[in-house]
Amino acid sequence: MVKENHIGKITITESYLTEIVRHAVCDCFGVADVCSTNTFRSAVSSLTRGKLFRRKGVIIHTDDDGITIDLHIKVSYGTNIKAAVNSIIHKVSFTVEETAEIHVNNVNVFVDDMNV
Repeated sequence: MVKENHIGKITITESYLTEIVRHAVCDCFGVADVCSTNTFRSAVSSLTRGKLFRRKGVIIHTDDDGITIDLHIKVSYGTNIKAAVNSIIHKVSFTVEETAEIHVNNVNVFVDDMNV
């Protein structure tokens, strides 16, 4: 993604946005981890301690007027899922818009697992 202003061009990579989102999500209350969307990637990621497939669980779709973010997460047992999801949506949108100055159209949160 390329942004242009009076100083020049700024290139924002998908991996940078993914790391911003992962840090914002992991700081939210009740989130145990960001899950992989693929079983193979999940297995390899757990064996390599996250060194491979670092984008696990964060999928970013870009269009002309902003981005849409899909998140796959694991929550801690006893967490109010609705409150946690609302917190994640707000924090991710705010963090990306403030850090990268990119409009976030939508944040979709999928709770895939529960940490017992």
